[in-house]
Amino acid sequence: MPKLIESPSVVESAGTKPKRIEEYVGRVNTGHEALSVARMTSPGGWEEPGQRPEFDEITLVLRGRVHVEHEDGEFEVGPGQAVLTRAGEWIRYSTPGDEGAEYVAICLPAFSPDTVHRDD
Repeated sequence: MPKLIESPSVVESAGTKPKRIEEYVGRVNTGHEALSVARMTSPGGWEEPGQRPEFDEITLVLRGRVHVEHEDGEFEVGPGQAVLTRAGEWIRYSTPGDEGAEYVAICLPAFSPDTVHRDD
């Protein structure tokens, strides 16, 4: 039988400014370890440390722009676009524009602070 997820769990974020993370599916809200789905709302000027996660991550931008740095360069992801990062790749996300961004992050397996491996 389908299960209604009535509300997300708000999860603490990393980065230079507070970013709102609302986990709908994952280790915190539903106990799922194979997948996580979270809506992110980050302010303009937010940036997080680089990371080399043990999970694949799909980031789908709904509003604003997400700046993506990787080992071979950097690019911007706009509304209606997505980026796929494979496990083991170095990546760093930020929202340098004034408007910030709203986006959905899907991680396979589910996001975990123990497997994200952020830069010191």
